Amino acid sequence: MSFVRNKFSAKFFLFLVLAFLLIHVPILGNYVKVINTLIHESGHALIALFGGNVERISLFMNSEGATYSNQSTWIGSFLTSLGGYTFASFMSFISFLLIGKKKQIVLVDLLLGFIALNLIFWVRNPYGLFWLCSFAIVFLFLLIKGSQNFRDHLLLLIASVLMVDSVQSAYEIFYISLFQPQAAGDAANLARLTGVLPAQFWGLFFMVQALWFCFYGLKRGYYKLGS
Repeated sequence: MSFVRNKFSAKFFLFLVLAFLLIHVPILGNYVKVINTLIHESGHALIALFGGNVERISLFMNSEGATYSNQSTWIGSFLTSLGGYTFASFMSFISFLLIGKKKQIVLVDLLLGFIALNLIFWVRNPYGLFWLCSFAIVFLFLLIKGSQNFRDHLLLLIASVLMVDSVQSAYEIFYISLFQPQAAGDAANLARLTGVLPAQFWGLFFMVQALWFCFYGLKRGYYKLGS
């Protein structure tokens, strides 16, 4: 227990609770959760570019998303299906790493870069365009008008949302893979691609990797905020 107490702060725990409560607020919660969906679908798209092409990305009002891509090889399809949940977990880890190292400006650039990339090249459905534009405008307004302290807390809240939702979404796909394996999204795709490894295996893999990134961030001390 002393290891855990020494590796994260009360502030970190508070923001995790705030993020958890925020993403469960009706309507607003789904809007906020799209930030993780954006990262997830961008992970699919970025990997799909190696050996394939991305047709479009759709972001939906219920916080779900879809990436439409073409792959010419089995390995390309495999890595693209693998990329969504793992990239979302990785970006959650990177967000806290940058905050822990006082590199908030880099995190701002990353978030705006993902928004710009999707707005210019990939997202074309009406709600997706609305979300990208509205989030970018509100995000920039708060950054410009707020103090540095406000900016840092806003970024901490976004990082916390990414962490909470990356773990929650990984748990959800694991749960679905247990009871409705054919409807388990990326886990079902990976099961079809591998043949011998069922959707339950890939659902568990997504859950474990999400928890591992959380644990590794804890081990590295990135949750000891303000120290």
